[in-house]
Amino acid sequence: MSQPLAERLRPRSLDEYIGQKHLVGEGAVLRRMIESGRVPSFLLWGPPGVGKTTLAQIIANTLDTPFYTLSAINSGVKDVREVIDTAKKNTFFNTTKSPILFIDEIHRFSKSQQDSLLGAVETGVITLIGATTENPSFEVIRPLLSRCQVYVLKSLDKADLLELIQRAVTEDLILKEKNIDIQETDALLKYSGGDARKLLNILDLVISADEGDTIITDKIVTERLQENPAAYDKGGEMHYDIISAFIKSIRGSDPDAAIYWLARMVAGGEDPKFIARRLVISAAEDVGLANPNALLLANACFDALQKIGWPEGRIILAETTVYLATSPKSNSAYLSIDKALALVEESGNLPVPLHLRNAPTKLMKELDYGKDYQYAHNFKDNFIQQDYLPKEIKNVQFWEPQANPSESKILEHLRKLWKNRY
Repeated sequence: MSQPLAERLRPRSLDEYIGQKHLVGEGAVLRRMIESGRVPSFLLWGPPGVGKTTLAQIIANTLDTPFYTLSAINSGVKDVREVIDTAKKNTFFNTTKSPILFIDEIHRFSKSQQDSLLGAVETGVITLIGATTENPSFEVIRPLLSRCQVYVLKSLDKADLLELIQRAVTEDLILKEKNIDIQETDALLKYSGGDARKLLNILDLVISADEGDTIITDKIVTERLQENPAAYDKGGEMHYDIISAFIKSIRGSDPDAAIYWLARMVAGGEDPKFIARRLVISAAEDVGLANPNALLLANACFDALQKIGWPEGRIILAETTVYLATSPKSNSAYLSIDKALALVEESGNLPVPLHLRNAPTKLMKELDYGKDYQYAHNFKDNFIQQDYLPKEIKNVQFWEPQANPSESKILEHLRKLWKNRY
């Protein structure tokens, strides 16, 4: 049985690599590192089929260094340690280059699995290259993230995909022996969604259906794919489009649309935990303080889903989806943290006022740590006016309540306490 077309056409060098010019084009950051022979640990973040695995293999081939591959789906801590032990032995005989450990879908590694990589990455026993389709800021532990640069890969554009099609029919040992007439490409490009592997799989499917000459038109591609155009692709660009539509329907208070997009994901085999995580985020970001119970329900949804499993878990997701979509909306908490982060970036690490500092030692007390702090519970209504911000930003207001019953009640309470502040 012959290899799939995508595997037969896998590039072996940067000159054969299609796309990601911002990373591997002439003078780009990754190309410069590869050409210098010095590659640090890094993470590749991008949608499926854009060349993450291929790029890691090209780097290993170019540097002529041992290359180990693990998949986070079926590898554990034991597998990681075995690779690190092997890498240590190789490093003993070759002190100039660290072996490369490529971990596909590193976002699926647990905290303990990621922890097991830290020492080897820190000491240079291995050069880690991780690939992920999820935002590493949320899925990779901070100590590991701090040791790795993150490079973002993009979906292939139309020019990249057309170049890939041309290469397939003219350079592949099997296809170039066939008489292939490509008259239209819109359907091929549409259904690939910027995913090179998917594009080649579709092309292979269409061509393999003909024993003799092959004519490729949009109509023929659609017919050969049969139900695929309407199917949900949990590994491709549609994955991102549908979750986006789902969250925006919740934000827009349209329960019918939200349930429809949920059904598309459920029918397509999406990971239920992925949906549940997005519901938790939406509860905090979009519903927020307008209905604080939304976050409690979304978190309970996530927990219940793991206890109940599938297919009944779809009901739990549906209940939470409808609840969030029909809840009043506020993004005041979301805006407040972003405003505070912007000020932190601008003002740096302002000192904590002395009266707010802890004073566990005699020296600290002598330095006035904690002096004049007013314990709120000793006063009427458990409140006493005092400053809690650094003096440089004393009067800055980060949280601005929005016009909904819940936050209006909070605002009324704060105005009673702080008088003219709100």
